[in-house]
Amino acid sequence: MEQAVRRALVFGLIGGFAAWHLSLVGLIEAFAGRRLIGQGVTFSYVLLLALMLTVGYLVGRRISNWTGLLGAALAGLLVGLALWVLALLVATVDLRTVFVAASPALPDILTFNRGTGAVGLAVLLLVGAAVGFLGGGLTWLPATGRRAVLTALAIAVLVGLLRDVLSPIFPAPVMGFLFTPTGGLSLPGTATVLALALAVPIARQVLANRASSHRGSLSVRALQRRRVAARVIGVVFLASFPLWAGLFLSNVSDFVGLYILMGLGLNLVLGFAGLLDLGYVAFFAIGAYSMAVLTSPELGHFTLGFWEALPIAVAMTVVSGILIGLPVLRMRGDYLAITTLGFGEIVRLLVLSDWLKPHLGGAQGVTRIARPELGPFVIDRPQEYYYLILIGCGLAWFLSVRLRDSRIGRAWMAIREDEDVAQAMGINRVTAKLLAFATGAAMGGLSGALFASLVNSVIPQSFSLLVSINVVALLVLGGIGSLPGVVVGALALVGLPELLREFQEYRLLVYGVVLVAMMIFRPAGLWPEETRVRELEEAAEEGKTRAPAEVAAVTQDGA
Repeated sequence: MEQAVRRALVFGLIGGFAAWHLSLVGLIEAFAGRRLIGQGVTFSYVLLLALMLTVGYLVGRRISNWTGLLGAALAGLLVGLALWVLALLVATVDLRTVFVAASPALPDILTFNRGTGAVGLAVLLLVGAAVGFLGGGLTWLPATGRRAVLTALAIAVLVGLLRDVLSPIFPAPVMGFLFTPTGGLSLPGTATVLALALAVPIARQVLANRASSHRGSLSVRALQRRRVAARVIGVVFLASFPLWAGLFLSNVSDFVGLYILMGLGLNLVLGFAGLLDLGYVAFFAIGAYSMAVLTSPELGHFTLGFWEALPIAVAMTVVSGILIGLPVLRMRGDYLAITTLGFGEIVRLLVLSDWLKPHLGGAQGVTRIARPELGPFVIDRPQEYYYLILIGCGLAWFLSVRLRDSRIGRAWMAIREDEDVAQAMGINRVTAKLLAFATGAAMGGLSGALFASLVNSVIPQSFSLLVSINVVALLVLGGIGSLPGVVVGALALVGLPELLREFQEYRLLVYGVVLVAMMIFRPAGLWPEETRVRELEEAAEEGKTRAPAEVAAVTQDGA
């Protein structure tokens, strides 16, 4: 019991601090009017309830008996108490000279419109204890059921936030059933979304269990037919996406596709070869500016067409990849990261400089970049560029798969695991590293060339260090070395923020929280590579077996 109380105090205080932080940065008040379910459940309330549920889950996760449930309820109660203390403090003391978001309306939001008196305190304590208890109860469910419940809750919140995005896709009767006229999910709509979100993973698990039990009775031809059917469905979905998604979603998917293309390129360098490149935006910029210089009549140097300039732009990035690879062949780890980061900044400052302004446009950039043409047909709309970017991603995916399974791919992975041992086995480090840099640069340059043509202009501000950080982060989030992980990471870090533009002001806050949570709960990524998962499991097992031995050794030495 003492352990449960101690953990409840720790996580309750952490949750209370997080609640204070969200309130004082303005996130709670900013979305107090953003309805998610009916008229009463707003996004602010969902955030507060999610904090209580999380601290309860964390306490119950570490203590699996009934005392864990009591500790989870206590942790949620402490979060409610922290909210009441903050509401009382804001109501009695003027904090706006320090915290602008501590407005007079904040106490009512934090107390669910019950005031800062005894009623408000009782409501917060009861709600906190109940939600914390539910969070602890989640740990009693099997892993599959727990994931299904948490996924269903997240999907329900996401659907409530994406009403404006879903409106052009679904017919009016469906939208009228799912949502209320004022914006939030209706009660029948909420129940439907939760039921579907729960049914899909459960059905998938049942089918997987049934397939595993009958795998021996299925012929190889039957399994191949299933794989072909799944691929056909995926191809049909991707090919028909712009036809029913509309202009906005097509535009978002274009930028997601560009990041997928960059992610696949960096995955060759970082995921396969283990070379940490923090200046990958340089290849993106070189591809974009090569396309601009070769096709824009604004600079007056060349007036090539898009298809003529595209292979030249990719070739320029390949050359730049080799040039950056030559000086860093002997570098590893942090030294390689800092060097490549400097290369990215050098390219950005060069295109920004007045010295190269007659050739690269300077701070004003370059406009009037050529569009792709297919006979009389000019590709100039996001729906049309979608197919061009999709073809580029398909080629990059095919090349990544072939390289991963080839001799050079195995050489990259050997270098990633231990460079000295790889060299001792006869692997040519120079050739392998240069090929990794060149191939990764080609994909980055292709993405940059398509980007320049899509937006019809380039400016130096589009190629900041944050682009490189985003590409590395999407690899970490999806799973380093995993090709499906690149797609998942791009959808999560690029596509989702574009759909949730109303949270633009708090994007970096959420960005940081997501990355910290990922490193704690899923260090291998959302869709990790099997080798990476095995390595983490082996490291965890080695740590468990090493700890008792070290304790015994210390005890023996002390004796």
